[in-house]
Amino acid sequence: MEYLEFRAMNSDIVLAAEGEPESIARGFDQAQSLITSLEARFTRFSDTSELARLNQANGAWFHASDELFDVVLQAYEYVDETGGLFDPSVLDALESAGYDRSMDDLRMHGVTRMAALTRPKIFGSGAVQFDPDTRAIRLPRGMRLDLGGIAKGWIAERAARELAASSDACAVSAGGDMFMVGLPAGEAVWRVTLEDPRDPDQTMAILRVGQGAVATSSIMKRRWQQGKRVRHHLIDPRSGAPAETDWLSVTVVAPHATTAEVFAKTLLIAGSREAERIAARYSDLAFIAVDRVGQLCGSDNAKELLDVAAFEYA
Repeated sequence: MEYLEFRAMNSDIVLAAEGEPESIARGFDQAQSLITSLEARFTRFSDTSELARLNQANGAWFHASDELFDVVLQAYEYVDETGGLFDPSVLDALESAGYDRSMDDLRMHGVTRMAALTRPKIFGSGAVQFDPDTRAIRLPRGMRLDLGGIAKGWIAERAARELAASSDACAVSAGGDMFMVGLPAGEAVWRVTLEDPRDPDQTMAILRVGQGAVATSSIMKRRWQQGKRVRHHLIDPRSGAPAETDWLSVTVVAPHATTAEVFAKTLLIAGSREAERIAARYSDLAFIAVDRVGQLCGSDNAKELLDVAAFEYA
């Protein structure tokens, strides 16, 4: 397996591939260029990105690229599927909590604003309009989107499928989002580390997964100090504040990276009281949660994915 590592989307990106070395090298270059160009298009941290221009449309129709149209359309399909627990229109709340610059910049320089937390604006189902014929999107006045994790997952899968054209088997890891195509030579599964959210250097278990996606959402990684309070990036749309949950992280295995990413966030916000009910509607989704004392729990179908010799599944 050959590897390429670089920094993008405020995350450590790892490309992995097997095959002919020259072909893999070309595939690495193409996948890295794709990730870089899509990051520039979807970021909220540039006033000139395509997402920023959509957010600045102020209620007017915005003619989007095919890529942006697809990501936003998928995002709002998930808003409906999750009953609003996933909602990309939390940008005001994120900025109010202090996440108004890239995480790399925030970690280096700290919070620059001390605004009170923003109560969420309620726009209602169907507030965002789509015109598939012209690839146009209309946000209601006052709505701004943060595509964040769903865009990262979408990009990881897109890059992996690009890399697959130049390799026998490959994977793309973008922070907490992974997408795998094919299987490593001589292997029946991919082995993915499940890290301890309290100490990323410690491994809690090994997941054994096939082709598809794995995504982890955690309240422990993207954290910062705002006054006397520690904030994190996972906004509960119901309150407009960083989510209060009894879990530290949730890892989801699903066929597609956007599904895995969205439900990792949704189930983490939902916590132990609601997560099982939400996940039960999706037979092709498995999840593993880590609670505040490091105990593992999750869906019944996750047990077969775990290296049970390494730990005891709770």
